[in-house]
Amino acid sequence: MCDSHKHVSINSPAILIGAAVLGLLSGWLDIAMVNQICEVVADIFIRLLKLVSLPIIFFSLVATLSGMSDMADVRSLGGRVVKYTLLTTLLSASLALGLYLLLNPSQNASGLLDSSTPAVTTVSYWNHLLNIIPSNLIEPFLNNNVMGVLFLAFVLSGSILSLGKEHKQTLHQLFESLFAAVMKMTGFFLKLMPLAVWAFVTLFVKDVQNHEVLQGLALYLLCVLLANLIQAGVVLPTLLKIRGIPPVNALKAMWPALTIAFFAKSSSAALPSAVDCAERRLGLQRKVARFSMPLCITVNMNACAAYILITVLFVSQSNGVQFTSLEMFSWIIVATIAAIGNAGVPMGCYMLSSAFLAAMGVEMQLMVLILPFYAFIDMLESAINVWSDSCVTAMVNQELVAEGEQSLEEV
Repeated sequence: MCDSHKHVSINSPAILIGAAVLGLLSGWLDIAMVNQICEVVADIFIRLLKLVSLPIIFFSLVATLSGMSDMADVRSLGGRVVKYTLLTTLLSASLALGLYLLLNPSQNASGLLDSSTPAVTTVSYWNHLLNIIPSNLIEPFLNNNVMGVLFLAFVLSGSILSLGKEHKQTLHQLFESLFAAVMKMTGFFLKLMPLAVWAFVTLFVKDVQNHEVLQGLALYLLCVLLANLIQAGVVLPTLLKIRGIPPVNALKAMWPALTIAFFAKSSSAALPSAVDCAERRLGLQRKVARFSMPLCITVNMNACAAYILITVLFVSQSNGVQFTSLEMFSWIIVATIAAIGNAGVPMGCYMLSSAFLAAMGVEMQLMVLILPFYAFIDMLESAINVWSDSCVTAMVNQELVAEGEQSLEEV
């Protein structure tokens, strides 16, 4: 995972780059049997990561929260995470709106609406919000309901904190040990990373070769790409610098987790590596890393906010819908709230965008054309979401350290 050994790690950058180069070659060759092998390898790897992602969210939060002195500590740490989550997500949505108004991608999309296209399946956002509260203890794990697992972890942790000291310590040790066991199991799975990178890159190259609608969507894709890259490369590093954290050092420390998020197209799948990298490579406090990273991966979706805003405005205006200036700016708030509640929705940002458009009565033809390109967008967004989670966690940690030093000086 992120262990520092003297020998060359199987997940070292050189080996992963070599696997990606092999993936580019095999994807370009487009051999049917190789593609089938890659599909199996990619599916196995994602299944293994999904196997441990929910237990890690649950055990890490319960182990961390149950070890705190009282609910005041929980509120203090949680308040800081929420503060930076809202800040970064609002900045991401605002940046997306600025780029959208500057590039105006809907002007080139009219030619894509002539042919008839099948309908896009949409989801009910309100049903998703209701499903946050599970009907039994096992349901959120069976249904891969991340928000339900998060709700269960907070309720159980609060109950443990209200128990007597003896019971509290016993349960804390239990969940701490279970978390350590799941992390060890994850380390075994991540040894397959080079093979998985080869498979993911091969399938990605094969998919890209099969699409011919790029020209009409070029400005839209450029808008989404720029919004994500500026957020990751300018906005977040600037926030880190303001807090006195070297952005390059943070990026290097979290690189293994970002790599997993990118190729697996899942920020939840990268959680095991992200927690480990935050603790061991970035040097964050254990209680901060184990509390903030699982919580951020659930609610801190910078890239998703940008995608929802740009996609809804693009598809709507391409179909003739007009927005006032106030309505456009209101989408900053809407996209931020939707992104925070995104976890657990299949195909996340894409499906939430479809739900908004369906509720507005907008034709869904363009969403069908966008779908093939969403594979790459999803890869980029997953990595940027984990990078944002890392930045939020680092800033929370720095704030706690600074307050601790200030209190020592006052004494």
